[in-house]
Amino acid sequence: MSDAGNAVDVAVACYRWLASLKWYASNDTMSVHAAMHLQLHQAPDKQNLSWTNVATAALMLGFNVFLSSWLGLGLSKGIVVSAVRCVVQLTILGMVLNQIFLTQNPVYIFGMASVLGTLSAFEVTYWRSKKRFPHMFVGTLVSIMGSALVVALLGNAYSLDMDPAYTAVKFIPTIGMLFGNCMIGVSIGLGSVMDSLDVHRDRVETMLCYGASRWEVIRPIAVRALRAALMPTVTNMGITGLISIPGVMTGWILGGADVLQAARYQQIILFMISASTASSALLSVMFCAAVLVDRAPRLRLDLLHSSDASSASSKTQGMLSLSSPSMSRLAARRSACRPKSDLYLSRSTSTAASSSCISKSPASPLL
Repeated sequence: MSDAGNAVDVAVACYRWLASLKWYASNDTMSVHAAMHLQLHQAPDKQNLSWTNVATAALMLGFNVFLSSWLGLGLSKGIVVSAVRCVVQLTILGMVLNQIFLTQNPVYIFGMASVLGTLSAFEVTYWRSKKRFPHMFVGTLVSIMGSALVVALLGNAYSLDMDPAYTAVKFIPTIGMLFGNCMIGVSIGLGSVMDSLDVHRDRVETMLCYGASRWEVIRPIAVRALRAALMPTVTNMGITGLISIPGVMTGWILGGADVLQAARYQQIILFMISASTASSALLSVMFCAAVLVDRAPRLRLDLLHSSDASSASSKTQGMLSLSSPSMSRLAARRSACRPKSDLYLSRSTSTAASSSCISKSPASPLL
């Protein structure tokens, strides 16, 4: 009966929460939007940009294409494709956001956020990463979506004083910036983990052979990956306001906002970006390391898949080296060495033969 009563209380609380939501834009929200548009249109130096202005700016990319063709960089096609994607994607985004900003319907707002998060995870998994492992897309999606969503809601509610916290005019641009930076951090972190395990596979297998636990193997690799993933964000915070004026502050200033208000808004955004990047990179790095070093524990580089033709041969060699007979021999070797792991440190002082044998393995379990 108590469980049924709790379920009824939860259902009633959910119903009251749904009933209290603002499903359409309030009069105050509409008046704010109207005032903003009126202020922009009445500004004496305000001009409506046309496609001619965009085309004029796009002509500057001609130097990039010329430089790529002259030096044989092979980037001409990529520059053109990226420019076309930029125009198409931003145009569609602007058309969609123009309608979403006029509503407070959480279905549309969180739906848009889900689309942006899914595209970020897809970009990391299938475009930025040269190597992939099973369930990489799901792990990346959970890491990016979970971190950015929590940080965006908390930041809008308590730092930007938005009520409700999912107000479209602030929530969607904010979470979009969080997604972009989380995507960069996750991509760097995942690449660092996969490269470290591939380069140091001999050391990792030796550590596992001598009884190292799963966490002892993963920890130094995760630390190195997190340091690499967070370095761009830390560097960006250090140079902001001293060397460069960030994009958010520039946009607010160009839009006619107060300069000090724009600076404070930029500071809040940078702190939110740092928190979301750290949490998303941590989740994705630990997920990747847990997949590639299983519970046995064994190093499972055979789970890595690559679409790069140049790495196909190395992938084949890795799969051959981890074939069934080889893995059986490795398991037998581990089972023979694990009972003697307590004597690993004392063998160095016993006999010369044992000392020379131990010297072939790393002196420290840390990478």
